[in-house]
Amino acid sequence: MKRGSLKRWAALLKGELLTVFYAARDREAPWPARLLALAVAAYALSPIDLIPDFIPVIGWLDDLLLVPLGFWLVLRMMPAPVIARARERAALQRARLPRHLRMAAAVVVLWVLLVVLLMVWWFRSG
Repeated sequence: MKRGSLKRWAALLKGELLTVFYAARDREAPWPARLLALAVAAYALSPIDLIPDFIPVIGWLDDLLLVPLGFWLVLRMMPAPVIARARERAALQRARLPRHLRMAAAVVVLWVLLVVLLMVWWFRSG
């Protein structure tokens, strides 16, 4: 698999993770599908795997097979209107992300500036 296609696949899975998360929160979704969606989202975000990643090859298979399979199953179980609403919310969330990253960067810059100013003050007063 080429690097560019791997990045596109990872971006697609990230988008589907948001879709599955929002679908699980939709009140019109059936309970079995909601529970499965929550389980899939939790597993995808969890640092704990069924098969630990340090086991070569087999450790990555659960991430490469179980997560996409879970997404597929959730998308099949959910009613189409629920998935459509969830995809809209996921798209809005992804559109807002850069603004949040800019704000986070601004906060980090302010903290670094504060630390530098405190260090300058400390060394000059000492």
